[in-house]
Amino acid sequence: MRHTLIKSSVLLGLSVVVAACDSTAPEAVTTEPITNVSQFARVIKPEAPQATLVNDSITLEQIMADPKWLGRQPQSPGFGLDGSVVYSRKQEDTQLYDVFRINEQGESVKVAPEVLHKYKSDEKATSRDGQYTAWKYEDSVFVQMPDGEIVRVTYGQPLSNIGFLTDNRLFARLYNTYIAIDLTSGQQEKLLSWEFADVPSANKPPKDFVAAEQQSLIQYIQVQRKNRSDKFAQEQVMRAHSPAVAPAPVYFDDSERLVAAELSPSGKHAIIVTTKKGSSRDDSDIMPHYIQEDGRIAAISVRQRVADAKPVTQTTWLVDVATGAKHELSYVGLPGYNEDVLADVKRENAAARGEEYTDNRLPRAIGLLNSWSRSGPSIRWHQDGSQVAMILEAWDNKDSWIVTVDLAARKLVTQLRQHDDAWINYHHNQFGWLNHSHTLFYQSEKSGYSHLYLQQPGEAPKALTSGQYVVDSLTVTEDDQYVYFKANKKHPGIYEIYRVNTQTGEHQALTDLNGLTDYVLSPDEQTLLLTHSTVTRPPELYSVTVNGDQAPQRLTHTISEAFLAKPWVAPQVVAIDSSHTDQPIYARVYLPEGYTEGEPRRAVVFNHGAGYLQNSHLGWSGYFREFMFHSFLVKQGYVVLDMDYRASRGYGRDWRTAIYRQMGTPELEDLRDGVNWLVENANVDRNRIGTYGGSYGGFLTFMAMFNAPDLFQAGAALRPVSDWAHYNHGYTSNILNTPDVDPIAYRKSSPIYFAEGLQKPLLINAPMVDNNVFFVDVVRLVQRLIELEKTDFETAIYPVEPHGFVQPSSWLDEYRRIYGLFEENL
Repeated sequence: MRHTLIKSSVLLGLSVVVAACDSTAPEAVTTEPITNVSQFARVIKPEAPQATLVNDSITLEQIMADPKWLGRQPQSPGFGLDGSVVYSRKQEDTQLYDVFRINEQGESVKVAPEVLHKYKSDEKATSRDGQYTAWKYEDSVFVQMPDGEIVRVTYGQPLSNIGFLTDNRLFARLYNTYIAIDLTSGQQEKLLSWEFADVPSANKPPKDFVAAEQQSLIQYIQVQRKNRSDKFAQEQVMRAHSPAVAPAPVYFDDSERLVAAELSPSGKHAIIVTTKKGSSRDDSDIMPHYIQEDGRIAAISVRQRVADAKPVTQTTWLVDVATGAKHELSYVGLPGYNEDVLADVKRENAAARGEEYTDNRLPRAIGLLNSWSRSGPSIRWHQDGSQVAMILEAWDNKDSWIVTVDLAARKLVTQLRQHDDAWINYHHNQFGWLNHSHTLFYQSEKSGYSHLYLQQPGEAPKALTSGQYVVDSLTVTEDDQYVYFKANKKHPGIYEIYRVNTQTGEHQALTDLNGLTDYVLSPDEQTLLLTHSTVTRPPELYSVTVNGDQAPQRLTHTISEAFLAKPWVAPQVVAIDSSHTDQPIYARVYLPEGYTEGEPRRAVVFNHGAGYLQNSHLGWSGYFREFMFHSFLVKQGYVVLDMDYRASRGYGRDWRTAIYRQMGTPELEDLRDGVNWLVENANVDRNRIGTYGGSYGGFLTFMAMFNAPDLFQAGAALRPVSDWAHYNHGYTSNILNTPDVDPIAYRKSSPIYFAEGLQKPLLINAPMVDNNVFFVDVVRLVQRLIELEKTDFETAIYPVEPHGFVQPSSWLDEYRRIYGLFEENL
């Protein structure tokens, strides 16, 4: 890979470095390693794309068209059975996907349907000795035998949780049953099953006086009961001794339901987790969908609100597969299992009501850690089947525990307790076992950043990474020598691939591409398949050897010439001094040519969504339409700022939790610092600045327009949250606790309570088929604005759109309105 430094200058007092690259290598921004936060205070300016086409105008119609016009980038990269690179790509004329593989000549070849199963899998497992590889694809399970032959072992069965027993039999779950298949003989065995029902008995006891007398007095009834007892006893003998009869199920209370079931590779034990029926997610609410084929209104079931959620306790069972005996694994031994971790919050809320609160040390609701952002199960058996680890969490979000199980004593053993007075991060929770020793690896934020640790059960953990950066995407090599990971070590917005030696702790950087880079380690562990992007280039696939003997090789060329022809504006990543923290606030700034000349400029501040999301990085943004829209604005003389305000991802625990019990307060402080930076450094007129954003960004737009009316002259809130009590439990309860416990936090953090502060023009865009942020958030806020006799607001509704718009016509309408708002008011 060739990097040639073509420009080094000083912009606004901060260093700018730009790099040019050859046509086969990724774009890059040359920057020296950064070892502390103070070194981050600079600007990084990526290279803009170049192409030879002449039609280079940027229009809203083009920006908001079906995004396939950008080039249909590769997705779901991986490796086929033969070791070839495989990826998916959306078809040009449909919303369906094709699968491609890269052949020995480096060409992308579409995979035919009859051989797709050799290149794609929904689940995959390899036997401990490496002889067999099994995978599930669609409704079949295939196995590659030791001689290379591929055999379909099941067909039309919805198997899941596939793996290998220590004796090389394949096991899988079929509904409520685990089965084992001998791959040499084809023999199938039912290992374990479970039912939520009463334990069968020959005869039920009499239910009342009349029944008892009947059974005592009538000989016919007594004979019938004896016959049933004899038959039941015979069935029990057969289940215990006959190879022709499957073992009896393990029975659980019929008021419970299954959460998880994981079989040990030894086949001797299983962990089964249950909870009460109706607990956890409750799709009891409804959402009307007005545009239907039959012309009627459909009532769509949607999730419950955080205000309606109740604590959920899960019960963890250790099951002896041979006997069917089950033993509850008590949480009583977990450190802090009954701490009143919300006592101070409850006391503050009680005082606000004129009441007193007394500490309560009842057991907390505890269960498996269940986050939408985690990868892999929360129960991990070692591949030899003799050890199992689990990651548990408290319902109140303040604690998680990594525990092992003493199989002989039938009890949990705590290996790590993570406590956070705000909330435990629902990202960065990968964990598991090394392959050849009973050593745990896991991520933890206990240092303030997500880092990698090894720990022998019962011993102190060993940190393999440390510093002011975030570690993610862990892969352990088969021989346990290395753990591969992704991290933003050299700059918060640059993610590279590294590996660490588990014995020496030595780190090795495997990429130096800048931008965003993800990876998949090849099955032979000799190659990294990279997905790499920059701020102006969508992701493409590259490969590099792990020994570093060659530069990364570009594998795909999917970016369209039409996209490359446009004069996109490459934003600079700047570090803005914060008035409230020692860390700077990282932001993308889009600057028009000659911005320092002439009259002060108009500006727009974009607020990213999701809260815990990073957008001021050096890679391709998930907000790619907004990137294009910002280039469109810059071409008309606007300055655009896109900030990673506090709560954003990638900057450590303290940045994440700054919004605890006060959503919208730290972020507004950061936005004010951003506005001041624009005025002082980018020739922006303080009285000609607008703001917009969607989802969390829409919420933040509300908070700015209501609580800081001097900051922006106009705002557009898209699919916005107006009242957090109506949002979901999984996200909101982390940050604000629950409304019944902490109404102070909800009233402080919900825009609907501050609507009287609106003084400037506000546009509210609301999709009606939004099962994430319900349409009712806009309905209730608009009613409140009407009752407050506010006049300077408009509402646009989108009858067929979900939270993330789909129809290009809806995208175009929305952004025409946003653009019109800024043109009229700035």
